[in-house]
Amino acid sequence: MQASPSSPAHSGRIFSITLVATLGGLLFGYDTAVISGAIGNLKIFFGLSDAQQGWAASSALVGCILGALMASEASRRLGRRSSMQVAAWLFLISALGTALPWDFTSFIFFRIVGGVGVGMASMVSPMYIAEMAPAERRGQLVSYNQFAIVVGILLVYFVNYFIARQGDATWNMHTGWRWMFGSEALPAILFAVLLWRVPRSPRWLMLRGQEAEARQVLARLYPATEIERLVAEIRASLHTHQPSWRDLGEKGIPRLLWIGILLSVFQQVTGINVFMYYAPEIFKGFGSGTDTALLQTVLVGSVNMLFTILAIYTVDKWGRKPLQIVGAVGMAVCMGAIGTAAYYQAIGGWLLVFVLGYIASFALSWGPVVWVLLAEIFPNRVRSLAMSLAVAAQWIANFVVSQTFPMLNGNAYLQKNFHGAFPFWLYGSMAGLALIFVWRYVPETKGQSLEELEKKLGATA
Repeated sequence: MQASPSSPAHSGRIFSITLVATLGGLLFGYDTAVISGAIGNLKIFFGLSDAQQGWAASSALVGCILGALMASEASRRLGRRSSMQVAAWLFLISALGTALPWDFTSFIFFRIVGGVGVGMASMVSPMYIAEMAPAERRGQLVSYNQFAIVVGILLVYFVNYFIARQGDATWNMHTGWRWMFGSEALPAILFAVLLWRVPRSPRWLMLRGQEAEARQVLARLYPATEIERLVAEIRASLHTHQPSWRDLGEKGIPRLLWIGILLSVFQQVTGINVFMYYAPEIFKGFGSGTDTALLQTVLVGSVNMLFTILAIYTVDKWGRKPLQIVGAVGMAVCMGAIGTAAYYQAIGGWLLVFVLGYIASFALSWGPVVWVLLAEIFPNRVRSLAMSLAVAAQWIANFVVSQTFPMLNGNAYLQKNFHGAFPFWLYGSMAGLALIFVWRYVPETKGQSLEELEKKLGATA
C-alpha cells in the first residue's frame, strides 16, 4: 500500500496489530531455541546417540516443513488471523506434551506438533504484517517479526538458565528440562487470546469477495481520503479465481520463486541454527563449564537481539540488498576464523568474539531481511502459495543443518583430520556463495508498494 497513516491513531493501530502478530515470531524463536538448554540432559535421560541427539533437536523442523506447506491452504481458506490462532494452539499442545512425554517417541511427536505451529507462524505472521503495513514502513514492521523471534530466543535462554539454577545435575536431568519445555505454555496462551483483538487482512477479505469488510478494516488504519484508491489497487492486483499451484508458472513468477527459495536456503546453510540449538554444547567444547556455557548462550541471544534492532532501523534506509551483502561478508569471515581456531586447537575466550561477530552479522542482515523480501517479492494473488514453498525450503535446509551438525562434529574421521573445523568452514563457504547470489540476482525492494513491486518485478497478470 502506498498510503501512509496520517494520524497517530492510525499509526498506533497498525503498530499494535503488528505487535500481536509478532507474538507468532516470539513463539517461533522460543519453540526452536528451548532445545538448546535441554539437549544435554535429554541425551543423558534418554541415552541418545549422536544421530538421535540431532533428531531430538531437528525433529521439530519436520513439523515446520509440514506447517509451512499447510499454511498456504490454511491462510487462503481460514484467513491469516485464523491460521495464526491455529498455530497458537499447536504451540500450547507441544509445550505440555514435550514437558510430560512418556518416552522418546512421544517427545518427538510433540516436538513435531510444535514445529507445525512454527512453520505456520513463520509464514503467516510476516505475510499478515506486510499486508497491513504502509509501503514506507513495511520493511521496518515486518522486521519486528524477526525481532520478536530473537526476543523469543533470548527469553528462553534466560528461562533455561534460571530453571537450570534451581537444582543440581541430577534434578536437571530428570526434571529441569521438563520445566524448560512447559514454560512455552504461557506465551502460547497469550498469543491465542490477543489474536481475537486484531482484524483480518483486507487483501485476504477482498480475495474472498468480502469488500465491505475490507473497507471497514482499511477505514480503521488509513485516512478516509485514501480508502478508494487502496481498494482499487488491491482489486487490480487480484485474480477473480481462486489461486492454484498452476499460477506459480505464470509470467515472471518462477524466477521470483527460485529467488525466494534460495534466499531461504542460504539463510539456513550459513549455520545460524547450529548456534541457536547447540550453543551451550559448543561452548562446553571450547572449554566452558555448564553455567558459563549457558551464560555465554545468553550473550549470544543478547547480541542477536541488539543487531536485529539495528536492522529494523536501517532496512528501510539502507535497503535490503546492502545489508545482506555486508552481513554475508561478516558471516563468512567469522565462520572461517572459528573453523581455523578449531583446526589449530587455538581454543580460548577470545573465540567468543568471532561467534558474537557471526551472530551480529546474521542478525543485521540475513535474519530479518530474508523475511522482509519473502513478504514483498511475490504477487498478491499467489503470495501465500509462493511463500509456503519458500518457507518450506527454509525449514528443509534448517533440518539438514541441525540434524547433521552433531554427526559432523562427532565424526571420528573429521575430528582426526580437521579437529572440529570442518562444519564451520562449510558454513563459511556457504556465506560466500550467499554473497554472490545476492549481488547478482536479488532485487532491491525498499520504499515501494506491493502492487508497484508486482509491476517492477515483471510478475503482473
